[in-house]
Amino acid sequence: MKKHAIIPIFIPHRGCPNDCVFCNQKKITAHSREITAEDVETTVETWLSTLEGRGLDTIETAFFGGSFTGIPIEEQSAYLRTVKKYKDAGRIDKIHLSTRPDYIDDQILDNLEKFDVDTIELGVQSFDDRVLTLSGRGHDSSCVYRAAKLIKDRGFELGIQLMIGLPGDSRQTCRYSAEETVKIGPSVARLYPTVVIRDTELYNLCLRGDYVPLTEEEAVKRTKEMYKILTDAGINIIRVGLKSSDIICENGEIGSGTFHPAFRQLVEGELAKEQLIALLEAMDIHPAQRPDAAGYMQRDSRNRPLKADFFSNRKSFSNMVGHQKKNKKFFLEMYPRLNILYKVNDNLPDNQFEIKIKGEEQ
Repeated sequence: MKKHAIIPIFIPHRGCPNDCVFCNQKKITAHSREITAEDVETTVETWLSTLEGRGLDTIETAFFGGSFTGIPIEEQSAYLRTVKKYKDAGRIDKIHLSTRPDYIDDQILDNLEKFDVDTIELGVQSFDDRVLTLSGRGHDSSCVYRAAKLIKDRGFELGIQLMIGLPGDSRQTCRYSAEETVKIGPSVARLYPTVVIRDTELYNLCLRGDYVPLTEEEAVKRTKEMYKILTDAGINIIRVGLKSSDIICENGEIGSGTFHPAFRQLVEGELAKEQLIALLEAMDIHPAQRPDAAGYMQRDSRNRPLKADFFSNRKSFSNMVGHQKKNKKFFLEMYPRLNILYKVNDNLPDNQFEIKIKGEEQ
């Protein structure tokens, strides 16, 4: 049973005057009605009617959809006052919001503290100043460090959001952003491959040939490396890739093929495959063909079939077999001497795997 639930509240984007190249929310907001405190209360009540009584450990109200602290402070207070009464009554446990690094100062934090906010996520996107400039973010990386320090010094839980594949981005700058995130030490992080949608400057750049979106394969590679850096540092990655509901398009169209509804599983499946290959290598079991020192492909001369059991816990089983059984197909093709059974061992931690070889088949 799911033990943590989020009540999402979507706030208009008018709090942000910037024109980031990847964002079309300002255009959408122009055609949307304003959200009132009464709307917030209705949303919370509707969600609680289905969540309460289900034995959940945590119910969190989260403000999404814009730069929360960029809207007038009176409106911030009205929204927060509404959700705080549910927290004071014990009906929700946490209050969570997201904003820009340049919309954090002591006055703003005083107000968030007053209303018992728990988590502040910063839409950092990149720590590389050139990438920030080319993406139209309107601030440099020094702003990120300052905002993160203010948030942590005041005792709020810090979240960092990073994007992969922005203009000027590279595998090196992506890795740098992940490493700088580790230095800051947030509690949670999100990793979003850049999705090109219509009605954005990024889409226009694509049409002119001035920006080329990442391929799915390259997006997975970069995200996988960043994922490893963050998780190795103990940072909880609460989302990888956008949900379809995160992409706001008036005509419902995405301007390139960079969106995948199961992007997190693509990344975690690749990480699982790497782990399994490393376990086999440690057992001196290699692919049917592999390059020698000179780069020539050589076949493994040992043809006797082996029985192998691959284990994960129940939660990580889909990552072990891969999205649409991609990993199963890989091991069947590359390790034909292995007769593999995929099994569950719930004593294993999440995304940790085990291989047991039963010996040569006769």
